Amino acid sequence: QVQLVESGGGLVQPGGSLRLSCAASGSIFSISTMGWYRQAPGKQRELVAQITRGGSTNYADSVKGRFTISRDNAKNTVYLQMNSLKPEDTAVYYCNARGISQAVGVTTPFISWGQGTQVTVSS
Repeated sequence: QVQLVESGGGLVQPGGSLRLSCAASGSIFSISTMGWYRQAPGKQRELVAQITRGGSTNYADSVKGRFTISRDNAKNTVYLQMNSLKPEDTAVYYCNARGISQAVGVTTPFISWGQGTQVTVSS
């Protein structure tokens, strides 16, 4: 079982910055892709950004040029640096990880989600 713990959300004024972190722990054999999704009230969860183990990245058009995703493979941690925040960025942000877990010598694919962290952009 693989657990994800997020931190770094909060309230920020428009134009401000926040940095989210997400650490994975548990029976991890390897993590291929880590990413961030968000869900605003009344809307579907959407992909914000994702990064492969090799460092390839993918961003939603709405955050390109403002958000930067990065990861530390040694720490099984992914980060999301959010700059020039807008009110429309307000949402609960969820961390996601996909990879292979290992327990008692048995490997199993996994997809895990964090509990979510609130980001509110408001003056």
